[in-house]
Amino acid sequence: MQLEKQVAFHKTMGDPTRIKIISLLSAGSLHAGAIAGKLGLTAPTISHHLNKLKECNLVFSRRDKNTIYYFLNKKVISHHASVLEDFTNEEGGKVEMSDKIMKEKQKVMNNFIEKNGRFKSIPAQQKKKLFLLEHMVEGLKVGVKYSEKEINEYIKQFHDDFATLRREFIIHHFMFRENGIYEVNPREMWNSTPLYKES
Repeated sequence: MQLEKQVAFHKTMGDPTRIKIISLLSAGSLHAGAIAGKLGLTAPTISHHLNKLKECNLVFSRRDKNTIYYFLNKKVISHHASVLEDFTNEEGGKVEMSDKIMKEKQKVMNNFIEKNGRFKSIPAQQKKKLFLLEHMVEGLKVGVKYSEKEINEYIKQFHDDFATLRREFIIHHFMFRENGIYEVNPREMWNSTPLYKES
């Protein structure tokens, strides 16, 4: 999963020697002996750190006759930088769902949603209800102001009991209401299931 790859990447980079190696390789390829000489460390120590960097695809090696040269994989660094940025943008904070939670949500969707998208019923169990509420709110736009009539009409697409579901939006902080106007809250405020809290 994306989050697990990010964690592995930052754990690997959380070492001063590896950061120094990355810095050296950013200027061009080097063999382990040259890196060891520049950093004042032994070749076995450098080899250990290079192997850790290779595990995350941060560096790759090529043999030239009897010498192995190491290269910086700049694409991987750019990728992790962009992923980190995605985690902190306006739709950020989304941590990918674990397989277990994803399967659980899909099961609830299959059991409670008909092919036409309408709910067969409103689940009594809180967790299942939150799955469906979240599914509904994801169809609304953040930053848009909705009248109560618009929210009612939107909810009717899923279930006729719009009054109950509208209240649930407010109770569980999916939406904010003031003077009859509704807005979607930021995702971190939602009293949702652990969808975006598990890695």
